[in-house]
Amino acid sequence: MTFLRECFTPIYHLFFPNNCQGCGQELLSNEKTICAACLSFMPKTKFHLMIHNPVEQTFFGRCSIEYATSMYYFNKDTCLQTLLHALKYQQKPEVGFLLGNLFAREIEDVGWLKDIDVIMPIPLSAKKCKARGYNQSECISHSLSAHLNIVHDTTSLIRTKHTESQTSKTRAERLSNMSNAFSVKNADAIAGKHILLVDDVITTGATLEECTHTILRVPNTKVSIATLAYAIE
Repeated sequence: MTFLRECFTPIYHLFFPNNCQGCGQELLSNEKTICAACLSFMPKTKFHLMIHNPVEQTFFGRCSIEYATSMYYFNKDTCLQTLLHALKYQQKPEVGFLLGNLFAREIEDVGWLKDIDVIMPIPLSAKKCKARGYNQSECISHSLSAHLNIVHDTTSLIRTKHTESQTSKTRAERLSNMSNAFSVKNADAIAGKHILLVDDVITTGATLEECTHTILRVPNTKVSIATLAYAIE
């Protein structure tokens, strides 16, 4: 069986190229989805090792969170932007699954994770989810949940309205756009729980802030935040 696989794999890749989603180069036999070179060039934040790190500071005075972290710094015209574009707009959920798994391995020894009861992705509107075929944040949260062995809840927090893209909006416009965009479908399922909210990128934090306020209306809940990337100028 191994012999046949070795014989036919090159032929298969001739018709279905096995290329890196970041740089487009052909992957080596021991690489999957993203090549080692692209992974090595993506700058890690190490925020999970810092008290009052920049992600936590984003929410100071805005909403009450317990902890927050991001794995990578995000800049335009970089490999990470290419990867996240593939994840969100080119039907490449495997990018989210892989990066989510790497994220989980990066933070698995952080003490505060032991207090997390539920991992929850930022919900996508039905319209966007239908267009993309999946929720990109759920790909990341799924891998975090699986590796960290923490309950994955994709149904308790729902998006109640379709919102415009946040990309070109100011912070004030983003907050207004997100106002009343979420609700909790089953409060009993998360009452008294510590929720880890997961998203792909944090910029102004408006979406995560609105989700946090929504969750904290449920009695005795706590919220921490994990995003794959942290946007910098």
